Amino acid sequence: MNPSEISPRPPETAAENLDPATLEERRRAMRALLRRPLLAAGGPQGPALTLVRRHTSWLRDWFQRHPAWRLDVSSEVARLRKVPATLNDGTRPAREPLNGTPFSRRRYVLLCLALAGLERSERQTTLGNIAQDILGLAAADEALAAAGIRFDLESRDQRRDLVQVVRFLLDLQVLVRVHGDEIQFLHRRGDALYDIRRPILAALLNVRRGPSTIVAQDFEERLRQMSEEPLPSSAEGHRRRRRSRLTRQLLDDPLIYYRDLDEDELTYLHSQRPALIRRIHEATGLEAEVRREGISMVDPRGDLTDLGLPEEGTDGHVTLLLAEYLAAAARRQPNIPDIPVGLAELEQHLVELIAEHRAHWAKRVCEPGAESRILTQVLDKLEALGLVRRTEGGVVPAPAIGRFAIGSLKEPEDP
Repeated sequence: MNPSEISPRPPETAAENLDPATLEERRRAMRALLRRPLLAAGGPQGPALTLVRRHTSWLRDWFQRHPAWRLDVSSEVARLRKVPATLNDGTRPAREPLNGTPFSRRRYVLLCLALAGLERSERQTTLGNIAQDILGLAAADEALAAAGIRFDLESRDQRRDLVQVVRFLLDLQVLVRVHGDEIQFLHRRGDALYDIRRPILAALLNVRRGPSTIVAQDFEERLRQMSEEPLPSSAEGHRRRRRSRLTRQLLDDPLIYYRDLDEDELTYLHSQRPALIRRIHEATGLEAEVRREGISMVDPRGDLTDLGLPEEGTDGHVTLLLAEYLAAAARRQPNIPDIPVGLAELEQHLVELIAEHRAHWAKRVCEPGAESRILTQVLDKLEALGLVRRTEGGVVPAPAIGRFAIGSLKEPEDP
């Protein structure tokens, strides 16, 4: 191990010198920020914000030193400015707070326009005013018209999308409902009044550079320039970049596959793995599971896990059974990796599963075309968990899916 790779830890920050109560508090504060990078005072996240404020100095230093994330803390809001290890991961959409429905393209556009309108608003606003601001901004934007995106909010679907965006902002506490209800607006029977929390609104945008300062037109390049912190092209700069990227993945992703790393990252990980894992475990309580194919930081408590498997209910059972089917397909071809399973084959298997389990699954699985919709949802989840990879030929099971094989029950033998 190269001593220059590991920054010395001051004695007061070493986990072994902390009393258990302080260590546990720090872990709770760290986990709160990892689970929800924006914590606001005065609501359900208020106690977590208090905890973060108590340990701000240590948290800020840890996040800057290891994943290179900035932490801003005030009396009203804590904002962890996370940057993902990779910028092309499309498996983590914004979700509607009540039912977890992923945002559509239209909802993302509405969200951006709503935020732009709120920046110009007074201390309070109404849902009707938000709608009018969106209409005005959309009509003035030629790029939106060229992309075929138009809003009139006359249709119920468009008003529903706006309501979901407002509920997302209520969940973040950018807006605080004062009077009325969004359902009244949806049915054209009334309006809703909100306070605007300016400190939280100002903390939302998470970029290193303002989008208006970037001249690149390519989407991927614009995203990279908005997100990445400039580092010197020295050996130390390259080490910092590797260290922060691997730490981000270990903190934020379900697992790291060695095959997805380049040669420099793989060499660095093999030499620094004990130190990386130790630091993350001390700070978060996550436990490392090291396998031949890669590393996963397992969450024994479960409160950092946004997607779980296995899970209860119809969706959880369907997902587990399809994961088992894909694991069995991978075992049939152990020496030929990356053989895809066709979507038609998976859909047919799902039809058979529905016929077998329909008596104790939710009735919606028997609706016309349900198998296609359910299969898409299951594959979205498995892909987000790093258990499959979609290709043009179908779905490729990833190595970690093998842990979800379902064994056969064996009757005990008579004595």
